[in-house]
Amino acid sequence: MASAHNPLPGRIAQAARRGRRVIHLLFALAVALLLIVMATAVAAAPVMVLKVQDAIGPASADDIIHGLGKAKDRCAPLVVMELDTPGGLDTSMRQIIQAMLASPIPVAVYVHPEGARAASAGTYILYAAHIAAMAPATTLGAATPVAISMPGLGKPPAKEGDAGKDKQSDKDSGKEGKPDAKPAAGPSDAMTAKQVHDAAAFIRGLAQLRGRNADWAERAVREAVSLTASEALRDQVVDVVAKDLPDLLSQIDGRTVRIQAGDVKLATRGLALETRLPDWRHRLLSVIANPSLALILMMIGIYGLFLEFSSPSFGVAGVAGAICLLLAMFALQLLPVNYAGLALILLGLGLIGAELVMPSLGLIGIGGVIAFIAGGILLFDRDAPGFGVPLPLILALAATSAAVILLGGGMAVKARRRPVVSGREDLPGESGEVLEVADGETWSLVRGERWRVTSQQPLVSGQRIRVVGVRGLTLEVQIDTEPKPATQGVTS
Repeated sequence: MASAHNPLPGRIAQAARRGRRVIHLLFALAVALLLIVMATAVAAAPVMVLKVQDAIGPASADDIIHGLGKAKDRCAPLVVMELDTPGGLDTSMRQIIQAMLASPIPVAVYVHPEGARAASAGTYILYAAHIAAMAPATTLGAATPVAISMPGLGKPPAKEGDAGKDKQSDKDSGKEGKPDAKPAAGPSDAMTAKQVHDAAAFIRGLAQLRGRNADWAERAVREAVSLTASEALRDQVVDVVAKDLPDLLSQIDGRTVRIQAGDVKLATRGLALETRLPDWRHRLLSVIANPSLALILMMIGIYGLFLEFSSPSFGVAGVAGAICLLLAMFALQLLPVNYAGLALILLGLGLIGAELVMPSLGLIGIGGVIAFIAGGILLFDRDAPGFGVPLPLILALAATSAAVILLGGGMAVKARRRPVVSGREDLPGESGEVLEVADGETWSLVRGERWRVTSQQPLVSGQRIRVVGVRGLTLEVQIDTEPKPATQGVTS
């Protein structure tokens, strides 16, 4: 008897194979959709724009570093730094450059708007950018470092015209100078020379990294030369001259830049722009880190604490002074402070306070004002763009302190010459009236106050007396023989 073939196991195996194919297909479709969504999100991310329109300092450095971090988190295709600065602090500039070199997002530095400049520290930042761009009618250069020192200690850098005269004199004397020869005369101050050499090597390294004109970069440091936008494009100092941000994105589209991860081809044409403005924290930091405000806060803080300690009140002066002094200390630790200048300011304020406590006809106070002016001049570098205390402000603060000295000293002299009108010293000669005589003690009323009195003469209640001395809390009196003035009546 023949057995019938059972097709069920074959059908089950075929169905299982079809199910596995469907699962694989669905998984592949899900992965493809995820990749498409991620690519679309990256492509749709806007270009982040950061604005720097002031001196480079701790606040601007912190804001730029924070902005680069935000751009990385949002996978921005490009960061554009709109730059308009007269220069700034070397430490803040190097922090910005280190963040740019380590950024996984390409950074374009754009000197904008028209009439802007990238002077001093701005030139270094422009050279460090992956894309260096300028708007028409903008300038860059004058990158010679300025040291904090007394005026006239260092020899000023040679000007471009002076370098040309030196070359011409070499030709006249039969010496042929090399095209890249450095000026023979360097700064007379050794520290300034070190700073100039270090800055020249730093900017040359940045130029070589980005493939830009290294010779002109070194001249910008050693000779403080400058260039316009068209000249910078001609001399291969910048990559692009663009009239606005859309024009910049259009011109750099398709360029290849090198970041730490490798070469990246930019696709920026038509991308949206997102301008990131500083938040309240960075705006507050920018205000506090102003040298002029720091000096004013320090004066208010010291005077507030002095006022609170000299005449304790409700604590308003002490609290306000402590807050202002702490804010001033925070600002000073952010700024390049000359500690000799800070010591002179503190000495000046101390002498002014001593003059108010123990007047010396103004001699101590005048010395304090002179020390304060000298300290204010030396406290910050007045040649560093945006980080020097204006001389008129220093003189105004010194004049205010002098006015306080004159006012306080004049009031002290007047108070010393004025006759005593209260207290124990003014009691002799005052008249009074005996209130009672009991148990060997005599009490009288003098100036509306009840006093125990003694006298070599017997006293009775209601008798008029006159104070002749004070012994502790007891008045020595005698009988007042002068007649009491009669009260004049009013007649109609």
